[in-house]
Amino acid sequence: MQFKFSKFATVLITSGIVSLPIAAHANDSSELEELRGLVQELSQQVKVLARKGEISAEEITAAKKTTPVVKASENGFGLESADGKNVIKFKGLLQIDNRNYSDVNGLGADGKNISGFDFRRIRPTIEGTVFGKYDFRFTPEFGEAKSASTSSTSGIVDAYIDARFQPWFKVRAGKFKPFVGLERLQSGSDIKFIERSYVSNNILPNRDLGAAIHGDVLEGKLNYSVGFYNGVTDGGDATTVQDSNVDKEYAARIFATPFKGSDSVLAGLGFGLAATHGNFKGTSTASGLPSYKTAGQESSFFSYTGTNVFANGKRDRIAPQAYYYYGPLGVLAEYARVSQDVTNGTRTDKLDNDAWQIAASYLLTGEDSSFKGVKPKQVFDTNGGGWGAWELVARYQENNIDSAAFSTGTNAGVVTTTRYADPRSNARSAKSWAAGVNWYLNQNVKIVLDYEQTSFDGGGNVTNAATPAATGSLTNIADRPDEKTLFTRLQLSY
Repeated sequence: MQFKFSKFATVLITSGIVSLPIAAHANDSSELEELRGLVQELSQQVKVLARKGEISAEEITAAKKTTPVVKASENGFGLESADGKNVIKFKGLLQIDNRNYSDVNGLGADGKNISGFDFRRIRPTIEGTVFGKYDFRFTPEFGEAKSASTSSTSGIVDAYIDARFQPWFKVRAGKFKPFVGLERLQSGSDIKFIERSYVSNNILPNRDLGAAIHGDVLEGKLNYSVGFYNGVTDGGDATTVQDSNVDKEYAARIFATPFKGSDSVLAGLGFGLAATHGNFKGTSTASGLPSYKTAGQESSFFSYTGTNVFANGKRDRIAPQAYYYYGPLGVLAEYARVSQDVTNGTRTDKLDNDAWQIAASYLLTGEDSSFKGVKPKQVFDTNGGGWGAWELVARYQENNIDSAAFSTGTNAGVVTTTRYADPRSNARSAKSWAAGVNWYLNQNVKIVLDYEQTSFDGGGNVTNAATPAATGSLTNIADRPDEKTLFTRLQLSY
């Protein structure tokens, strides 16, 4: 704008200069002065207009520095300050399931197998950042709780603040997933199966109240965390109320991706080790001991028996873990072992329970597999578009109980009681295999089909349970029937 006005003024001035000889030649000094005045006036107007243009540009630039930015995409909706230091995002996760159980232990009131629809997760989320380094997240739950220690269908899933002082030094406090389980740290929208494994659901903590220091070093190739928490039972989800246990639980984890960012076939390899340590002493009314659920999460296959059986000391967990992703192939493996001091009122024993899983996935449509979600190369579109991404998944897992939990007491050589768990209603192990298909219509919508079959060893047939025979021996001990589940899910996440 300034250039155009200046050029125009130059033409006028030049014209005036050229006309000077003519005017002088005509000896008309009055016309010459009038023309000079006109040129000067036009020149001044051009300068004023140019300055107004500069001011307008400055105002637009200044406004951009203070005007909030509204964002809406497949990653959610939100507001962001002009400098990007203050952000608020609105996200959500909705999972609608149809679940069919074919085991006799899952019979409904009418004697038929349980099946039907439910909302597994209904989780609106508010997250964001203030002052460029203080992240926060708040997520309530309105779906069906499946935690081993939670029976309510609503509550607070996440509520924490994460201060990012440096990439290698971050501090998180509130209610969140302890940095322990690999699969547990995977988002609920990104898990490959409808239900997580025994490792996540039955052994390692789900969520807890506490604080942790964590970060990434060596250019993000090594992640560490150290924290202390109120402590929860195996697979437990803490409430947001004051903890009644005096002792706390400590957790540490280190996870390495040494070939990250390279062209090596090992670029997608990650492995690590996590552990927890704590003390918990239960009572006859609050045992502090878990119940281990089946793969379908509808019922428990093992629970400690008796009101006088409760936690009575140390609880230690160890969890080696690894994953590997290469092109469309993904593999995740995890093991967890918990050692818990348990008493029955007369004696205390350390019982060791464990679980492990190995899961594989393969994207038929050629997308790269990863620990996070899948973004289809072509989204599903009925108007001549693509078919989304298709993924095959398979898994084998086990959950094993310490045989000492089923030791029996005798009187004059006759079995009269069980020490910690009754084999007539509790199994010693659950072994499950699963296969399924995931269809990613786009980055936000997924349809899942899973079939899983579980066999039980060492008892647990509640339909054949009976009191001890007249001789005092334990009778009618039989294995619990296989559990067969067929689950489908429609998921929306944004």
